[in-house]
Amino acid sequence: MAGLNVKNFPTVIPVVAIALIDASGRVLMQKRRRGADHGGLWEFPGGKVEPGETLGESLCREVLEELGLIVAPERIEPLSFAGGPDQPHVILLYTCREWQGEPRCLDGEAIGWFGPAQLDGLEMPPLDVPLARRLQEHLARLK
Repeated sequence: MAGLNVKNFPTVIPVVAIALIDASGRVLMQKRRRGADHGGLWEFPGGKVEPGETLGESLCREVLEELGLIVAPERIEPLSFAGGPDQPHVILLYTCREWQGEPRCLDGEAIGWFGPAQLDGLEMPPLDVPLARRLQEHLARLK
């Protein structure tokens, strides 16, 4: 281990994301703002965990900020995670079927409801693609 360069091992940055699933089995996706990293691509709503927050607190805060929805921490369920070997971000995907309010696009270009098969046709950031596949598998098992 002698001689290891700490810069080669960046701190992991946890990012929480949510798959809101409506009664018809559709998933809410958000289009990232143009000009941002991966601008114009569809993603699961969410964001970085702030210092001092639990994962659940962070996710509930992000959903309120981005969509104007209230989600109770006990209503979220972990589903999967995705990360890349060359990047510090790790996305932790949760599912939720119950929330308060009607979703509004407060932080992105657009929001939309998509059936599981429609997710394949959306352009997404690289880490969202395996999460979408895992969600599709999950939803298919529930039928």
